Amino acid sequence: MATKKSNKSLWVMLALIAAIIAVILLLPSCGNRNAKKGAETDAESTTLVKAGDTAPDFTVEMVDGSSVTLGDLKGKVVLLNFWATWCPPCRQELTRVQTDIIDRFAGKEFVFLPVSRGEKREAVEAFREKTGYAFPMGLDPARTVYDRYASNYIPRNFVIDRKGKVVLATVGYDEHEFEELIRTIEKTLEN
Repeated sequence: MATKKSNKSLWVMLALIAAIIAVILLLPSCGNRNAKKGAETDAESTTLVKAGDTAPDFTVEMVDGSSVTLGDLKGKVVLLNFWATWCPPCRQELTRVQTDIIDRFAGKEFVFLPVSRGEKREAVEAFREKTGYAFPMGLDPARTVYDRYASNYIPRNFVIDRKGKVVLATVGYDEHEFEELIRTIEKTLEN
């Protein structure tokens, strides 16, 4: 009797582990760009706008009800960031944004434009309330903006120069990628 009970527990545990692995593998495109060589190639192939391309124009509704049109930001350097509240690398990256990006480039011709991919206003507002983030955030619940730039994977960053050209496009979050973003913004602001 004890053996049957222990076998049943083992099968339940194995099924649970398999379910967890399946959920992780099927999470909708949130990941670290250093996961696998094949994943890096896949991430690159899902990037629709690359360095040297003109950034597709769009208008995005912000959490506060206002709207921002990318074309209206010409003359400024823009860091367009696609993220989601449920994405661990996105949340890691956002923890650095205020001090390392927004505060660092305050007073310069620079705009940080984070756009939440595929989420409703309520989810983004709850996330802002929980984290205390006060910087503006765009909403893209139907992925209309995101789908102009990429077909998969977040976080994604696009550094756009004063003329509307993409200078750098990155996928994922890690220290090296984030430092490269900062260096590219600095260099682009100098030009």
